[in-house]
Amino acid sequence: MDLQLTGKTAFISGSSQGIGYATARALAGEGADVILNGRDPAKVEDAVETLRRAVPGVAVSGLPADFSVAEDVERLCEQIPAVDILVNNVGLFELKPFELISDDDWRLYFEVNVLSGVRLARRLMPGMLDRGWGRIVFVSSESGVDIPANMIHYGTSKTAMLSVGNGLAKLTRGAAVTVNSVLGGPTYSDGVARTVKALAGARSVTEDEMKAAIIGTNATSLLGRFIEPFEIANAVTFLASPVASAINGSAVRVDGGALTTVL
Repeated sequence: MDLQLTGKTAFISGSSQGIGYATARALAGEGADVILNGRDPAKVEDAVETLRRAVPGVAVSGLPADFSVAEDVERLCEQIPAVDILVNNVGLFELKPFELISDDDWRLYFEVNVLSGVRLARRLMPGMLDRGWGRIVFVSSESGVDIPANMIHYGTSKTAMLSVGNGLAKLTRGAAVTVNSVLGGPTYSDGVARTVKALAGARSVTEDEMKAAIIGTNATSLLGRFIEPFEIANAVTFLASPVASAINGSAVRVDGGALTTVL
């Protein structure tokens, strides 16, 4: 299927690695020019060079910014050009008992996981509406629907992200602009891999054994394994394309069947 993305330009937050980088690569592979983003300028530049080598023929650039730092966000919003596609992917996650989640932790998670998308949409969505075409995709999580007891702050921030995406979609009536979310399931991103390796070391088991044990605790998973970043990226890329024109205001599940609801 031709996703008709040649000539489009996309900005993907949190895209120097993991799901964000996989999304940038998928978009570039379909002919879109991409702008990468991450906290570390050196890692962003490395990701830009890697993607340029992997997908020659499209424009690849980078804009580093830390979404937990107000000055960085303000600078980014001044530098970011008009784009056709905005992928709100940047996010934090951690396992933490509820009683240990401080007010500062709550603020940080909403600052990065929720307000990043709010600020970028506020900057970029008016131009999409003026030009008559655009795509905004929020990379949320099944944890925003089924809140994990061991990371309530993360799950709650992902619920808020879904609400923002649904509300923004209502502003697009009659325009060829769509706003959707992807409900990713347990994905073996770089951050998850680091957590799994740490847990494996602490319990003196192999990484594969730790992965199997974690997935084994998820009794509802139909996939029976971690999702790979490119599998989330493929869904995001489809939603970002012209061929997904009739999907708007939706939360599309790429959760490996972890959620048990019909819808």
